[in-house]
Amino acid sequence: MIKTFILTALACFVLVQAQAQNLYMPRDIQHAYKNETRSADGNPGKKYWQNYGRYNITITALPPGRNIKGTEQITYINNSPDTLKGLNMKLILNIHKPGAARFANARPDYLTSGIQIDTFLINGKAKKVNSDIASTNQMIGLPKPLLPHDSVKLDITWHFQISLESGREGMIDSTTFYLAYFYPRVSVYDDYNGWDKLPFLDAQEFYNDFNDYTLQVKAPKNYVVWATGTLQNPDQVLQPEYAKRLQASMTSDSTIHIATAADLAKKNITAQNDVNTWIWKANDISDMAVGISDHYVWDAASTVVDDATHRRASMQAAFLDNSEDFHHAVQNGRNSLSWLSHNWPGIPYPFPKMTSFQGFADMEYPMMVNDSHNDDVHFSQFVQDHEIAHTYFPFYMGINESRYAFMDEGWATTFELLIGTAEVGKEKAEYLYKDFRVERWINDVATAEDLPVITPSSELRGGYGNNSYGKPSLSYLALKDMLGDALFKKALHGYMDRWHGKHPIPWDYFNSMSNVSGRNLNWFFNNWFFTNYYIDLALQNVSKAKGGYTAAIKNIGGFAVPFDVKLTYTDGTSESLHQTPGVWEKNQKQITVNIKTGKTIQSAVLDGGIFMDADLSNNKFIIK
Repeated sequence: MIKTFILTALACFVLVQAQAQNLYMPRDIQHAYKNETRSADGNPGKKYWQNYGRYNITITALPPGRNIKGTEQITYINNSPDTLKGLNMKLILNIHKPGAARFANARPDYLTSGIQIDTFLINGKAKKVNSDIASTNQMIGLPKPLLPHDSVKLDITWHFQISLESGREGMIDSTTFYLAYFYPRVSVYDDYNGWDKLPFLDAQEFYNDFNDYTLQVKAPKNYVVWATGTLQNPDQVLQPEYAKRLQASMTSDSTIHIATAADLAKKNITAQNDVNTWIWKANDISDMAVGISDHYVWDAASTVVDDATHRRASMQAAFLDNSEDFHHAVQNGRNSLSWLSHNWPGIPYPFPKMTSFQGFADMEYPMMVNDSHNDDVHFSQFVQDHEIAHTYFPFYMGINESRYAFMDEGWATTFELLIGTAEVGKEKAEYLYKDFRVERWINDVATAEDLPVITPSSELRGGYGNNSYGKPSLSYLALKDMLGDALFKKALHGYMDRWHGKHPIPWDYFNSMSNVSGRNLNWFFNNWFFTNYYIDLALQNVSKAKGGYTAAIKNIGGFAVPFDVKLTYTDGTSESLHQTPGVWEKNQKQITVNIKTGKTIQSAVLDGGIFMDADLSNNKFIIK
């Protein structure tokens, strides 16, 4: 009986511990762990794989003509253990087609005929493709199945008309184009979901493999081209003086005006061929983007991003000369690249350059941002900081933004606050963070706003913004507060090192942070990601106790947040006692805070700072 009792008790203990430590995991994700492509300690599994392609793309853009023509050769390598009978092609620009599914109404200037496939060859054999389909996904059957560890070659020619209305891409003005998602690409085939067939609805963002690219952009003389990657032939496309200025900027801390308004007026910046071919290369990167203009001024400088190797990264800007904020873009960008490299996340900027291009999107791309002009120079810096911060998520880490946007936007929002604190001070940075990222959520009682953060982004409409930006950012900052900067950075770097150039999912983040920190953080992740909690603390009572006082605090909203107990004593003095989220580990609904003091407390107030409370009426207690 005693032995049976002990074994039963032990079994119950193990069961309770397992339940306490495990997070909910969808069945498709469970299969990935069962198949050993992902590991319970947060590492890629011993059987992890991902596919990739080699893209050789040529596009011709002849502004003010809106017709863009392209050819590409793709070598797609199947590293998966599966035999693929077809390839799912992403045709993102079909979002412009009449009849395409999208979250918002489209104005006439947004609509085009989308991508028109002219020829599609598979290993040299023609395949008929229907270009009338108004979808951003198109499954193309293969004449011969693609076996594991084999490759297939695609030759595609296509054309599209750039949209008059610019969003994430399109016409900025009649002779300035921003081209993004402009080429047919093979969508991600991964270990937990297979083909990524989520439609692009002009809201949620993107999920791409890491590929190698050679891009040739054919543009008329006197048009400058900026793009992702490294320009291979500056001496062939630029006149010697401007090629010399570009080269000098690569080692200059000071801004060099590569092409000024006066230079542009001379119409002698580029080689004077009727059409110039600009060649760009970028390897192990998730996408390419292109900006073209005949009247954008061009500034550049550089900064050291890696002290160990003294590697510098180029910071460039292309913009209208009358946009005052963009005249600061290069130096602000230098600050961003250096600060992010040396502080948070504290990983050297991984690419050779960054270009800030004036457009309308406030949107990130590998090595480029397409940002709008703002009369407030400081707000422009705030936006540019956020977009450059995306370098790490999703371009250093291959995040599935379409499904788990919080793994990307939440981090950019976090870095935006941290770098902002260094730039404008804690008070101003936190005011902007609260006003821009927290207030509209915490004061909105709509059901959709309190859906769990883990809810796939693809299933959200209401609540998408707050679940992608503010709420996850608060969770990252709460974890930083709880672990302390040193341990938090160690765990974050462990996660990023493991999944750099790969495709992490939320459970990889959860497991890595616990594993590297040496602490079981599942209670914290369950609290922040798998519940419909919000922030609302109540200070129920402050009573005398041995050695001082005790404060009874109820967590009405449920989130495990840090907070300060601000005390005012009868002698007129005051102090603040900080509590990390760790106080909620054992009981997430009710805690007692011990206050050791020999003074007499007059009043106490709970203050969450950026962790804004939904109901401030119950945050203060006055001792009578």
